Amino acid sequence: MHFQWYPGHMAKAKRMMQENIKLIDVVIELVDARIPYSSKNPDIDTLAKNKSRVILLNKCDMADQRYNKAWKDYFEEKGYFVALVNSKSGAGVKQVQEVVNKACEAKIERDRRKGILNRPVRAMIVGIPNVGKSTFINSFVGKASTKTGNKPGVTKGKQWIRLSKFIELLDTPGILWPKFEDQAVGLRLALIGSINDNILNTTDLALELVLLLKKHYPEVLTTRYGIEIPDVVDNLLGASKILEQIAIKRSCLIKGGEADIDRAGNLLIDDFRGTKLGFITLEFPSSFAKEDKKNIENEAKAKDSIKSSEAEPQMIENTSDIITSEATEIDEVYVD
Repeated sequence: MHFQWYPGHMAKAKRMMQENIKLIDVVIELVDARIPYSSKNPDIDTLAKNKSRVILLNKCDMADQRYNKAWKDYFEEKGYFVALVNSKSGAGVKQVQEVVNKACEAKIERDRRKGILNRPVRAMIVGIPNVGKSTFINSFVGKASTKTGNKPGVTKGKQWIRLSKFIELLDTPGILWPKFEDQAVGLRLALIGSINDNILNTTDLALELVLLLKKHYPEVLTTRYGIEIPDVVDNLLGASKILEQIAIKRSCLIKGGEADIDRAGNLLIDDFRGTKLGFITLEFPSSFAKEDKKNIENEAKAKDSIKSSEAEPQMIENTSDIITSEATEIDEVYVD
């Protein structure tokens, strides 16, 4: 499957965020605790450069508890201020004020030295569609201050909200980014409902979910549907056979008693999103920590290569032919 969804209103929302970022002291980004890496918009890192950063691992109640703290530690090691929250129940929401204060300590101290006291921190809250921003705000404020919905894209324009005498919040529409370099990211976003279901083939999506569950949570399909799972299920054909079993068990049948895997696929996705399969995390910090280390090492090698290449011409004196030759080699090193 190919995943991409970037409607025009998202591009407009991004421009609005760029225009308002100069007013902001801290950027609060909500990510989905089930897929913290994939639900973190890489464009925000560019947008919020030089701003204090807070990450809220929302819907932590829906994720595997074994990995919530690991993800918190992962982002804190990268310099973010992090909190685990369940916006629906309000769990963890009260501590967000404390986390924001810590993130803005330097700004508050600068204001104090200038004689500016009790000026509210201005925060921009950002996140992908359907990550729960509006629900979080309502929970934080204690009343329905923003419109909420279970479909991506409910918040259409910017809204300034006075959360308390200490924080003013600029709410923004949920936005994705123009292109997913890794289609596995698009798959995970589709599974949690951040991509419009109307543009997806939900049966194909369900087949991919079967493969993920078989790999990371092999027991949940047997527990939920009472079906037998083969020891090896590593392709779409094998996943399709599992969907057939689910269809039969749940009476998802078409005329003639044949298994309706389309209905079974919708059922499986709904069960996953509704936590009827249990609390499931679809990506793990250890995997990305290894990738981060690899990227850092590659960047260091590239910088060393460039420094070495830049040093070479300085060792050559008054020999234009040699300089031309060396420059060609330097370009080749740089391109690599």
